[in-house]
Amino acid sequence: MEINFYEKNKVGVLELNGRLDSYSAPELKRKFEQCVSTTPFIIFDMKGCEFIDSTGLGMIVACLKAASQAGGDIRLVSLQDKPKMVFDITRAYKIFQFFESMEAALDSYELESGT
Repeated sequence: MEINFYEKNKVGVLELNGRLDSYSAPELKRKFEQCVSTTPFIIFDMKGCEFIDSTGLGMIVACLKAASQAGGDIRLVSLQDKPKMVFDITRAYKIFQFFESMEAALDSYELESGT
C-alpha cells in the first residue's frame, strides 16, 4: 500500500492506494499518527484503495477514535465498490461520513466550523 499525506485548507488528507490489510495497517497507523499531530480533521481519500480486510477496517475505526479524542473527525472520500461492501456488511458505514468528492468533504468541514 502507498499512503500519501498532504494538508489542504487546514485539513489533513491521507491518500490510500492499494490494499488495506493486515500487512499494510501498521503503515497506515504510522502515517495517521503523523497526520493527526498536525490536524485532527482528516479525510481518507479512498479512490486508489481497491481492497480492505477486517484488520484494515479496524485500523480505520481506530483512527476515527483517535481523531475524535483529539477533537477532530475523519471523512471518507471516493470509496470503491469492494471496500464499500466491507463497510456495508459490517455496518461500519453508520459511524463514518462518506463523500463522493474531495471538494464536498472539505466543504463539510468548513460548514461545521462556520467559516
